[in-house]
Amino acid sequence: MIQSLLIANRGEIACRVIRTARELGIRTVAVYSDADAGALHVRMADEAVHIGPSAAAESYLVGEKIIAAAKDTGAEAIHPGYGFLSENADFAQAVLDAGLIWVGPKPASIRAMGLKDAAKTLMDEAGVPTTPGYIGDNQEPDFLAERAAEIGYPVLIKAVAGGGGKGMRKVERAEDFADGLQSAQREAKAAFGNDVVLLEKWVESPRHIEVQIFGDSHGNVVHLFERDCSLQRRHQKVIEEAPAPGMDAETREAVCGAAVRAAQAVDYEGAGTVEFIADGSEGLRADRIYFMEMNTRLQVEHPVTEEITGVDLVEWQLRVASGEPIPMQQDQLSIDGHAIEARLYAEDPSSGFLPSTGRLELFDLDPHGRIETGVETGADISPFYDPMIAKMIVHADTRDEAREGLREMIANSAVWPVKSNAAFLVNALDHPDFAAANLDTGLIGRAGDDLLAGGPPEDAQLGEEADALVQSGPMAGFRLNAPRKDSAWFLLDGGAKELPIGTGVAEPAEELLVASEGQVFALKPFRADGSGAAAAGDGAILAPMPGKIIAVNVAEGDAVKAGDKLVTLEAMKMEHSLTAPFDGTVSELKASMGAQVQKDAALVVVEADA
Repeated sequence: MIQSLLIANRGEIACRVIRTARELGIRTVAVYSDADAGALHVRMADEAVHIGPSAAAESYLVGEKIIAAAKDTGAEAIHPGYGFLSENADFAQAVLDAGLIWVGPKPASIRAMGLKDAAKTLMDEAGVPTTPGYIGDNQEPDFLAERAAEIGYPVLIKAVAGGGGKGMRKVERAEDFADGLQSAQREAKAAFGNDVVLLEKWVESPRHIEVQIFGDSHGNVVHLFERDCSLQRRHQKVIEEAPAPGMDAETREAVCGAAVRAAQAVDYEGAGTVEFIADGSEGLRADRIYFMEMNTRLQVEHPVTEEITGVDLVEWQLRVASGEPIPMQQDQLSIDGHAIEARLYAEDPSSGFLPSTGRLELFDLDPHGRIETGVETGADISPFYDPMIAKMIVHADTRDEAREGLREMIANSAVWPVKSNAAFLVNALDHPDFAAANLDTGLIGRAGDDLLAGGPPEDAQLGEEADALVQSGPMAGFRLNAPRKDSAWFLLDGGAKELPIGTGVAEPAEELLVASEGQVFALKPFRADGSGAAAAGDGAILAPMPGKIIAVNVAEGDAVKAGDKLVTLEAMKMEHSLTAPFDGTVSELKASMGAQVQKDAALVVVEADA
């Protein structure tokens, strides 16, 4: 067994690996950037090494620094987690060349599955069903547009490298193809250094089904059943579950068997996931499930598989990397109950899901379930990394019990002042279609604003909280020459609100946090002191978060229409297009290509047409 392990990652996956390594008696080494100097994974590890500035490109993505840290600390092996360098075949080879153990598949297997076009061809040869589309070297826009027309709209543009929805665009109409292609290629180039794309027919009523597979160096390959990851927003998974609802034994055998063949075709070792797209218009059927890609690493959603199988997949990774065979054979694996996982993001659904940054003054997650996180109260959420701050998982005998348990777990959690998608998750779990397992990847899009958080609690509940802000004693609520007042004015998240009050028994406070259904509201005494912040001018386009300007679409003096793209900001690994609020003229352009900007920086000023 490996005796010392460096985790080449951060956040919740680094903490997850450290926990299992500690249970196995393995010494752990963490790496960290400037932004993560005080992070939880750094404190959990037996030793930690600083590897550079906050930007991932200068720290977590620099393989030479990772290997040097392993050498300097005497680590025998490197676990890449997921994301960053986990599917980088050159890095995996460099680890092996340095005389270290790579906790993952062989570099050749990563290369075979690393490019979606080559992987799709390989799967065709292995008898694994694939989606109709175009794969080829010709990347000329006009040629690709012709192929898209032949396939028939809607089509899906996908980067051949990477994953996680990056470089992926659904195009509904021929006239939108050029813009969708340019955006997908630009995002793919920024994320993976490769702007080559493939085209696929858009599958109607698509469900995202994936199979957890595991191989070892002794020729064994097993599957650990399937997961359903259909609840997505902009191709990013939000809620995942195992097993897939509506999966009968015959279809399960077909799709899991195809996943095993896919792994065998690349001589796979370690943990991997074979992803399929299913046409769910008539339920899950073996003849309507198509291979999409293979992720040659551990997946974010692996806990739901662990919960229904009783297997620690990280332990299996470490044992297989140490040369041991897979601990269990296929006939020893079975499904126990149902598990659902929700991804808690630091983002504001009410503002277009923009990432939210800052200090977590309160991070209180309900412990009635499994929690995977890399942050805690007092941690700083930076703009440099993915905004996922926790995974919350509930395992129960039935799907309904797991869904209801997870809903309550999230509803009883509180995050402040950083915004989170907790209330959005509660509403998604409550949605009638999700509750009835009427799933497809468009569910969130169709539900739209119905999934956004509601308003604050009822005045009666807020009034109970308000009492704690009122001076206690017999004079509370007293007014000269008038009846005792039974209400008072407060600020609720910055807005004035009159609330009922009693006489109060608590000492007055400057601020109270009121938690309700996954939301947190700040309640303060109202003081009419005339202070207030001036709002930006109607035509001023401000940066909604810190980030990098990656596209400038206008120049000073340009006439624009409402909704026209002005600039594109890249932050937290995603692109955010900023648009004109109304018809007018660009009177000022402060944004420049490649510039790093801070939150609320003025980028463009649009002067409205007279």
